[in-house]
Amino acid sequence: MTEVDLWHHGDREVGHGLVDLAVNVRVPAPPSWLRDRLAACLSGLAAYPDAGEARAAIAARHGRDESDVLPTAGAAEAFTLLATALRPRSAVVVHPQFTEPEAALRAAGHPVRRVELSAAKGFVLAESDVPAEADLVFVGNPTNPTSVLHPAGVLRALCEPGRTLVVDEAFIDAIPGEPESLAAQRLPGIVVVRSLTKTWGIAGLRAGYVLAEPELIARLKAVQPPWSVSTPAAVAMVACSGERAVAEAGELAVAARRERKVLVEGLRALGVEVAGEPRGPFVLVRIPGAAGIRLALREAGYAVRRGDTFPGLGQDWLRIAVRAQLGGFLSALRDVLSSG
Repeated sequence: MTEVDLWHHGDREVGHGLVDLAVNVRVPAPPSWLRDRLAACLSGLAAYPDAGEARAAIAARHGRDESDVLPTAGAAEAFTLLATALRPRSAVVVHPQFTEPEAALRAAGHPVRRVELSAAKGFVLAESDVPAEADLVFVGNPTNPTSVLHPAGVLRALCEPGRTLVVDEAFIDAIPGEPESLAAQRLPGIVVVRSLTKTWGIAGLRAGYVLAEPELIARLKAVQPPWSVSTPAAVAMVACSGERAVAEAGELAVAARRERKVLVEGLRALGVEVAGEPRGPFVLVRIPGAAGIRLALREAGYAVRRGDTFPGLGQDWLRIAVRAQLGGFLSALRDVLSSG
């Protein structure tokens, strides 16, 4: 197994004065209506937090029972709780993907088997890719960093008796209509992890949740530290689960689709290979000499995410976040490529 830095994330790429295309938080600050709700809760911080209202709001947003919901301090806590509460005989992580699930499994002492999807096949998951003996499987949808959206039918087919399938849907609200989501269905053995930090610019607040069968939710709750979800995080969960927020997220997703199209067309016009069929708010590209290109882009004022810290990728891969008005970045990349 090739060793990579599983704890390297996009925030380590950014720096003062750089345009941030390395981190997938989609807005630079929370919207005003969310900031107002957060500000209003600050006078109550002397009291211990209660995530009950957040649980109810999340359940209503997805048409689930409250017993199916566990609010968490971001998706990262959810992965740690799963790794702590479960005792898999054969844990599999489908790569390339967000590295925290594997990091959490390793930290909990579980051996991990990697299933590395093929670039030649567009990083698309097939049921046959997962070994039959796997009883705990982690997959992203859409997957970070590939931006590939796997069919819900393939994911449902992966869930067999005795197997737990964890689907990381942290970025699915960035796709109009949230196609292929499993969040609204209580399915045996399927766990859905969601994050609110990306769409609403609250990565520093840590707000996410788990959707699963009540028995598994109870096991995760049993190992969750008391009061791990802060009062502001709980307030954000309620606000971001309401009809207004869901509608606004849909509008942002439509805008992201339009901006991604501009980025992909611009990259391909420069002769850059774009991986697969991107559906998320980021794009994975392969460029020979990508490590040097990344450094040259920093000199030009742009931070992009290195790809070699994702298992299954290597030195020639970069991830680029979708943003509005990327003409300056594409111009800088053209200059870097022509000078090399």
